Amino acid sequence: MSHEYRPPQRRSRLTRRGRLALFFGTLIALGAAVLIPMLGGGEVPEKPRRLVIPEGWRAPQVYAAVDRELKLPQGSTKTAVATAGLDLPAEAKGNPEGYLFPATYPVTSKSTPAALLAYMVRTANEKLATKAVADGGKAHGMTPYQTATLASVIEAEAENRADMGKVARVVHNRLAKSMPLQMDSTINYALNRNTVDTTLSDTRIDSPFNTYERQGLPPTPIDSPGLEAMAAAVAPTPGDWLFFVTVKPGDTRFSATYEEHKKHVADFNRIRAHAGSRAGQGAAAGK
Repeated sequence: MSHEYRPPQRRSRLTRRGRLALFFGTLIALGAAVLIPMLGGGEVPEKPRRLVIPEGWRAPQVYAAVDRELKLPQGSTKTAVATAGLDLPAEAKGNPEGYLFPATYPVTSKSTPAALLAYMVRTANEKLATKAVADGGKAHGMTPYQTATLASVIEAEAENRADMGKVARVVHNRLAKSMPLQMDSTINYALNRNTVDTTLSDTRIDSPFNTYERQGLPPTPIDSPGLEAMAAAVAPTPGDWLFFVTVKPGDTRFSATYEEHKKHVADFNRIRAHAGSRAGQGAAAGK
């Protein structure tokens, strides 16, 4: 959600959970055509398993998923990043956040963390290099890394794909006006959490990811964006919006003025308060 500072009260927004974006790449790229000897001397291809990385996952979530799928000790995949030789831009400084592309990847008995990570990064580079995304990024004066960073914010903030272009427009409009982005998703990333509530004190934390106090994009991506978010980042929906709030599921409201936005926030707070009251009544009735 993007907005100006409000009085010290609890502010909330509904975050969106990651969606699955299935990508069936060539199995050969990960050596999926591994041959297993048979007793009769013949050989048959090993049937690969599938590792699904949802849109919006952060790097630690991806590392943990790879460790589980490969049945490795916790932390093995994270450790492999340093020696995997990943094809990351210099701006990333070796951090693959934002480049672990959300997709379905084949896994076999020969798969390694390094190979899987390399496949994910290679796929992200391919998506960022598609003509529409690459040309759009250049038109906006953005490097591929900046496109990935903006796309990751869109991925975290937009409740659904239909809203991605509008969220992107809010970001572009704020950047053009030298306004801080004020995105709760970057606060969540800084605090290593996912929540629907952000307090005034949260917006005052000392972090390069605090987009309430620091202007511009966050220093790195904050999750793994999908192709739709990348496309929205470089081709935002036309509009003059500077604010938005998800009032309730399926109802994200975009505003060009703060006065209009405050009305939407009031609706959001009213709905949240009513939902909390009903939940409390239900809990009391169940005792």
